[in-house]
Amino acid sequence: MVGAVVMTEREAELTRQNELLRQENALLRQKIDALVRRVFGSSSEALEAGQLQLLLQGQTETAAPAPPPAPAPVAKTPKPARSENKPRLPEHLPVIEEVIDPDMVKAQPEAWRCIGQEVSEQLDYEPGRFLRRRLIRRKYVHKVDLDRPPLLAPLPLCLQERALVTPGLLAHVLVSKYCDHLPLYRQADIYTRRHGVPLPRQTLARWVELAADWLRPIYEQIRTGVLGGGYVQVDETPIEYLEPGHGRTRQGYFWTCSRPGGDVVYRWETSRAAACLNNIIPVGFTGVVQCDGYPAYRAFADSRNGQIQLSGCWAHVRRKFYEAVEQSPRSAAWFLGQIQQLYALEAALRQQRAAPRLRAARRTHHSKPVVQRLERALVRLKASRRHLPQSLLGQAIDYTLGQWPTLAVYLDQGRLEIDNNLVENAIRPTAVGKKNWLFVGEAGAGQRGAIIYTITESCRRRNIDPYTYLKEVLTRLPSMTTSQIPEITPEAWAKSLRTAAKAA
Repeated sequence: MVGAVVMTEREAELTRQNELLRQENALLRQKIDALVRRVFGSSSEALEAGQLQLLLQGQTETAAPAPPPAPAPVAKTPKPARSENKPRLPEHLPVIEEVIDPDMVKAQPEAWRCIGQEVSEQLDYEPGRFLRRRLIRRKYVHKVDLDRPPLLAPLPLCLQERALVTPGLLAHVLVSKYCDHLPLYRQADIYTRRHGVPLPRQTLARWVELAADWLRPIYEQIRTGVLGGGYVQVDETPIEYLEPGHGRTRQGYFWTCSRPGGDVVYRWETSRAAACLNNIIPVGFTGVVQCDGYPAYRAFADSRNGQIQLSGCWAHVRRKFYEAVEQSPRSAAWFLGQIQQLYALEAALRQQRAAPRLRAARRTHHSKPVVQRLERALVRLKASRRHLPQSLLGQAIDYTLGQWPTLAVYLDQGRLEIDNNLVENAIRPTAVGKKNWLFVGEAGAGQRGAIIYTITESCRRRNIDPYTYLKEVLTRLPSMTTSQIPEITPEAWAKSLRTAAKAA
């Protein structure tokens, strides 16, 4: 009898261990599936309404709360029809005409009379070329007063005395590296092999440093504008940098600050600690910082004694539930459907170009009930303990509840965005670039890259050609004063272009 009891307890223990191993195996499979989808699957998180309905109806899962009646759907504003009369080729391109006459006409041109012509257009391209810009300063002496010293015009102000580089070449190097993502060693190889101009990589690196030093005042002016409005979106991305003397790389970070509808500014730091934010956001800043769930932001906000309010990102919440769709289709699909209603309203408001006051009113009427319904469902599902905390849906629930105080902030403030996607889009140029140049060089080179990325990304946001802007600005900077810097920021440049276009 005792042996039977012992065997029963042992069997119960083995059964319990077997169940734990089964659960662990299921969790590991979920993580592997999520990793495979992240690496090889589609990066889009969009789900059509039909897909969500199929997931909700085609499963018998009992983990999801019964969805209450959904609010009336937000009417979508139809997109304007595309113009069908656009020219095949851009009108602003220079035209080179080539007249082709028949051979018989060429042989006897006096026997023929032209009665018309047929025109065909093609798109052509001529590769860039290097030039030797020779500045000739002629000396003059007075014809009558022979005692006067000879006259010689001074050299124009330049970026650096006795430097070979001109603003045009320097702008090309910067755009190639920071917009077209060509590392300096590839540029040096192209210049040598294709153009016969040997430019060592070290020389190009010194030129980049020279440009960053000259552009720093514009960078500081942009930074003041981005952080001066009381609302900024912040995110960070890892970037490798070289550690001199050790033959290896370390991990640094580009911290990115964006003002919706405005410019973007980058800041280089060698860590991801909350203390870095003190170097990025000035002490006198008061307002809203929109960010993801990284704990450093909460620690930073707490250190500022109530001066900063954090606003969360619904895109990160949506991503968590999207990753859990395959393992918990009905529950995850229900949450995605509710979040989709929030984004439908935002799309309509964006299409209407609604002002902040109207956005706040529409959010209170349409989005607030959805957010409250989501909170009740999350609390109920968390209390039911039907999903393990380590499961993808359990992680999504815990993440959302942990961020809940910040996720509802945007409802009452019409100037705030629903998510942090604008600043994440600003990070993409650095993400594409580091796949090519792998690391930024030594730690000091990181901030130089941050300065130039700030300039080029702000140009992109305002539809300014970065090469034209950099060439003109680098030409004018040596003769400008500090008080004139606000006149040549990308924002001021875009305004001057619009004014010139209206005047024309």
